[in-house]
Amino acid sequence: MSLRPKRWIAGLKTCAHGGIYHAEITAYGLKPEDIIDFSVCTNPFMPPPGIKEISSQIPIEQYPDSEATELRQRLSESLGMPPENILVGSGTTELIRLIAMTYFRKGDPILIMEPTYGEYEVACRLAGARPVRYRAEEEHDFTLKIEDIVNIVRKHQPASMFLCNPNNPTGKYLSRREVETVMDTGKDTLLILDEAYVAFVEERWNSVNLTARDNVVILRSMTKDYGLPGLRLGYAVAHQEIIDSLRRVAPPWNVNIVAQKVGTTVLENGEYLEQSLQRIREAKRFLINKLYRLGFKVLPSDANYFLVKVGHATSFRRSLVKHGILVRDCTSFGLPEYIRIAPRTIPECEKLITAISVIMQSGEYFNE
Repeated sequence: MSLRPKRWIAGLKTCAHGGIYHAEITAYGLKPEDIIDFSVCTNPFMPPPGIKEISSQIPIEQYPDSEATELRQRLSESLGMPPENILVGSGTTELIRLIAMTYFRKGDPILIMEPTYGEYEVACRLAGARPVRYRAEEEHDFTLKIEDIVNIVRKHQPASMFLCNPNNPTGKYLSRREVETVMDTGKDTLLILDEAYVAFVEERWNSVNLTARDNVVILRSMTKDYGLPGLRLGYAVAHQEIIDSLRRVAPPWNVNIVAQKVGTTVLENGEYLEQSLQRIREAKRFLINKLYRLGFKVLPSDANYFLVKVGHATSFRRSLVKHGILVRDCTSFGLPEYIRIAPRTIPECEKLITAISVIMQSGEYFNE
């Protein structure tokens, strides 16, 4: 074939994610229903009762509303923001790429604070922008130093910066004062404040009023909050001028009709969501306590997930897969000694601890 993709596409590195890889588990003689998945950080107690029944009644023979009008109205009421300041997307990853396509120019310096979500760099590369990296130090449990970030912003004058809060995979959560300090330093820098996991932070602050400024986009994930990874649903909140620009770039019908209807419905289940968050915190405490007793180093986290130092993450994960358990190998984050775990139900957490105990006693993952 004479037609070829752009030359740089062949060198574009894709981003690893959590979740089930079907070819892998098939090789071990397992099926998806045999797997307990601790590698994804979604709410294991969602969606609320009755949601699956609603899905079957949605008229999929119709095109979805390109404006997601009803869902944006419900989000508007929940957030206290006009619908014009909200854009719904097929997950936050789509919105990240939309922002890059809309605002990043070739060669633009874009600040990425690592270790963090790998799709930020992919979006930069797709837009031809230039990643500028700041990496938090392991000796400080990968906690960002705001004074270092301020100095980097002053030095490089980035066109934009990604700030994942709480950060993935570390779970570190910055205060309003810290975020505003960064914003005040980069007044001409577009801040992409990725709050995909903010619902899981117990003592979170409301960032929405930051959008009164014209240089910030806040991203949130209904996929994570309400356990809807199969539907893909997220939204951006920003100054109306930013939302208008993003909407022009967004594909028509980018959020399917099922996702829109389910998203509108789950927003009416605030009490159920809060109950589920309490159960997640209980499971997180259970897991951390058990892992400490097994002798593992568990890093402090403000989110529902946390890092565990295991020595050789790839081998450790592979050994657990054989037992029908998935955890996140953090090698792709540049953390080859760490896995990330997101709590599930207590009985499932007990199975994880049992499987870890077995592979430790057998020494199987040390021998791979």
